[in-house]
Amino acid sequence: MTSDLIVCGAGPAGRALAHRALAQGQSVTVIDPRPGHRWTATYAAWADELPEWVPSRTFAAVVERPAVWTTRRIEVEREYVVFDTAALQDSLDLTGATIITDRVAEIVPPSRSGPHALDMPSVRLPSGAVLPGGRVVDARGIPRSPALAEQTAYGVVIDSEQWAEPDTLFMDWRADNGADPGEPRSFFYAIPLSANTILLEETCLAGRPALESHTLEDRLMHRLRSRGITLTGTERVERVRFPVEGGRPRAGFFGAAGALTHPATGYSVAAALRTADGVALGDSIWTPAARTVNRLRQTGLRALLTLPPQDLPLFFDAFFALPVARQRAYLSGRDDLPGTAAAMSALFAALPWRLRRKLAAAIVR
Repeated sequence: MTSDLIVCGAGPAGRALAHRALAQGQSVTVIDPRPGHRWTATYAAWADELPEWVPSRTFAAVVERPAVWTTRRIEVEREYVVFDTAALQDSLDLTGATIITDRVAEIVPPSRSGPHALDMPSVRLPSGAVLPGGRVVDARGIPRSPALAEQTAYGVVIDSEQWAEPDTLFMDWRADNGADPGEPRSFFYAIPLSANTILLEETCLAGRPALESHTLEDRLMHRLRSRGITLTGTERVERVRFPVEGGRPRAGFFGAAGALTHPATGYSVAAALRTADGVALGDSIWTPAARTVNRLRQTGLRALLTLPPQDLPLFFDAFFALPVARQRAYLSGRDDLPGTAAAMSALFAALPWRLRRKLAAAIVR
């Protein structure tokens, strides 16, 4: 049997794509080694990024104004949503899809010659079986590589009663994690996961190589001790490691593999949710403007990797001092070329001269 759409990979991006194709009445096949695997990572997004079809029951918490600490405290005038991961996965219902528990050995383009010619794309499984489909989309993510910048994090989940601060901390660069000033920087992230629990996480935003989990664990423990938080050792632990670059904007790929990861933040789930309908219909989401924005975002990643550790708080102080519309354009406007360019220009102008020189050199390279 031939499906209208074959989706390779059942992570958040692949599942969202398959779910929206089913909602459009298409026949869908999903191939994944563990299609029923329950997601354990924490996902979050800016509320204004999400499409209307995402149900509010998938939200574990909605924060009206998350706080950022750079050289000072800044409130971000933008609603921030933390997903209930299980509820998000369940909402992307795949009832009606053909689910194949297997690996994808090869995605084969259409061929009109040879003994096994097919005039449509197909997927070959390790057994040798070939599954043709009207379209095939690869949503299997990006394999790790030493050549790629990664984001890493180490976090623990504690009872909300242990968290005395009133803030939800989107990004906290204060230097109370025990790291030496010349070492690569990491920031603190503190967000609610439910009415009773909160995730406290030490994060390396991007590094090539990124900070290792044990280093982030040591820094988090030091930071929590300095803030009077004692752990029992029985807390649930979250470890994060994924590439923030490597995907390319091209047809037939979706999610991180299709360059939907923001290279300067690591966020991708909201972009996948927002573009899933268009990709399911076969539309191109990579307009010339979107491709140029992607290149500008890659420039932003190079700038972050170039900055000396002690200057990262100054960089983000300037960024979060921008009007919220410009912040939104850079963080979420994947095809907003005028907005992205204006945000990057305004940020560059707001930085001290010595940082401008470093960034200019990175951009030229």
